[in-house]
Amino acid sequence: MAALDFSDREFKTICELMYEAAGLSYNDSKKSLIHSRLSTRIQRLGLEGFADYIAILQDESQAAEFQMAVDLLTTNETYFFREPKHYELLERELVARKSKAPLAVWSAASSFGDEAYSTAMLLSDLQTSGRIGPDWSILATDISHRVLLSAKEAVFPQDRLRAVSPERLKRYCLRGEGEAEGQSMVQDKLRRRVQFGQLNLCKPFSGLGPFDVVFLRNVLIYFDPPTKSAVVDRVLATLKPGGLFFLGTAEGRVPCETALQTVQPGAFRKPL
Repeated sequence: MAALDFSDREFKTICELMYEAAGLSYNDSKKSLIHSRLSTRIQRLGLEGFADYIAILQDESQAAEFQMAVDLLTTNETYFFREPKHYELLERELVARKSKAPLAVWSAASSFGDEAYSTAMLLSDLQTSGRIGPDWSILATDISHRVLLSAKEAVFPQDRLRAVSPERLKRYCLRGEGEAEGQSMVQDKLRRRVQFGQLNLCKPFSGLGPFDVVFLRNVLIYFDPPTKSAVVDRVLATLKPGGLFFLGTAEGRVPCETALQTVQPGAFRKPL
């Protein structure tokens, strides 16, 4: 198929729509990325070009297609136990607490659930060995309804589980056979510990927390600096004093109003 024309005006309109609805920020260097991510979708829908697709995105009755566009523009590689030093720190911190008190964790940009289920594997191991109590829970939220549906199904290509130890795979996953070969499913006993919900971090929210641990990794790359700061402060309001906060290691420290103490790259503590 011939490449679709994509004018600067169309690019600007899509950027404005994504920023207003989801806080997503794209500079001029992202024009080719947006073109390639959306062109296939436009052709699959049988549309003439980007102008027709923009008309759909502007139609409030077409919320499902708008969600599809957000999904296509925010797809991010993820896998189990990404940035393992964060999980090593979390384990050390929880063991050092010597507490059986309830423990609440929030995976605030959970994508397909790799991060949430990784955390659940770690907490389940710590509970089994008696190093934390049995009352622990994980909330996993994302803006994308589609990825949340996939996360709840908890079926993953085995490559995404490449950093999971053989012992944990045996304890917590079922290996697919036949048509499901090459995939693994997280077992029910772990899936029941993770609650999934849809949430736009760029909009005010209430009723969440307080949490002992919050992950906000590898999502701030999509936001401009003011939105980043606002999102971080909004999320940190749910974190208990003394709680741990994780960003992607490569994201550095995000300017925010809330005080934070650096523990290690990508890991921070909210002061008591």
